Formats: sequence, C-alpha cells, structure tokens
Amino acid sequence: MNVLEIIDPISKLFTTGIDLDFGVKIIIRVFITIILAAFLGIERANKRHAAGLRTFIIVSLAATISALTDSFLMANYSVVIPAMSAATAIGIAIISSNTILYSSKNQIKGLTTSVALWGQAFVGFSLGFGLYTVTLVAALLLILSLSALPKLEIYLKNRSNHFDIHLELKNKTNLSDFVQIIRKLGLIIDDIEANPAYANTGLYVYTISLSIYSKELKKYKTHAEIIEALQSIDYISHIEEISM
Repeated sequence: MNVLEIIDPISKLFTTGIDLDFGVKIIIRVFITIILAAFLGIERANKRHAAGLRTFIIVSLAATISALTDSFLMANYSVVIPAMSAATAIGIAIISSNTILYSSKNQIKGLTTSVALWGQAFVGFSLGFGLYTVTLVAALLLILSLSALPKLEIYLKNRSNHFDIHLELKNKTNLSDFVQIIRKLGLIIDDIEANPAYANTGLYVYTISLSIYSKELKKYKTHAEIIEALQSIDYISHIEEISM
C-alpha cells in the first residue's frame, strides 16, 4: 500500500502514487482547489474586500499546480527540493502582505484577508501533493474561521479592558478637558497621538489608546456604550473605536 494512502485515507478513493501522466487525477485536484478557493473568495467578496473570488482561485490554483509540478519532478528526476512550491509560497506571501493597508484613522485593513490568502495557498499545496484529508479539513476550518468567528471576536474585543479611539475635537484646547473627563470616568490614557493625516486641515484629530481600570466600567459598560456617552460632549465633533 502506498504510504500516502496510510497517512491520508481519502487518497484511497483515487489512484495511488503521484503521476502527472494520469490526467484524471490532475483534473480532480485542480477542480477541487477551484471549488474550495471559491468558497473563501465568495465570503471575502460578500464583505467587500479587494481580494475576492478571482484572487483566491488564482492563488489556490497556482499553489496546486506548483505542488503537482514539484511532485512530478521529484518522482521522475533527481529533484529533492520542491523549488516551485517554495517560490510560489514566497510570491503569495508578498502578495498577501500587500493587501494590508493603514487608513487615515490608523486602522489596519486587510489583515484577515491577507492571512486567508496565505492559508488558502497552503490548502492548494496540500491538495497538489495529494493530501486530500488535510486539504478538506483545512479548507473547512478556514471557511468556519472567516464566517463563524467574527461575532465572537467582536464580543471579546468589546469586552476587552483596552481599546483605541479616533477623536476629532472642535478646538485643540479642548484636549486637556477631554483628558480630565476620561480620568473621571475610570479610564487610563495609555497613549495619545495627533493624527498626521489631518495636519493643516483645520481639524484636531487624535488617536488615543485607553485602558479601563474602573470595576464598574469593566462590569457593566462596553466600548460602544462608553463611546456613545463621550459623543454627547459638546466639543467633540466625532469619536469612534478603531478596529485593529
């Protein structure tokens, strides 16, 4: 019995060994990688992310093809290193890192999509090398992580003792008044920084890191409720939590 079949029971459903001459096996793997990537791509596209259906399919397809090619070279020639897969992994890592952006509010955008692309690439690699069980389990976990965990993540973040806010004041002299109110509410300012993106615009904008030390606030108030209370202050033009 092929070692791959022992490690990966689903591979028993297909032909044993790795042979690019057997076109049916190649078509099956390419078809599966497109379908699995499409699920993640649709999920990202529905949330209006730049990297959507086409990007995920192309990344996964490239990973699968490079793994298939390496499998052929390693099985038929004196190649011991999966060079194409390594090169593809580096290229996808670069592409993934370029999807991460910083907004004018110092928000990190695209981080989840970046790591999802990276993860989908390795799903493609595992499929290309014939690890069907690993592929299906990993793809399922990726889809669940993107679709089922955001609500839990939002809940945990909103209950955290630490959060950052984007603050717009009507006058820069109001900053000291705001600091005093923050302290009276039971909050600690860990860091405060004038936002350079709004320099010379006439706006007085700050990024502020806060920690909750009051037991009452920790027990009864969420970040949204705290920000809503602060929004009622006359000299605050706008305030919102920064999502990291």
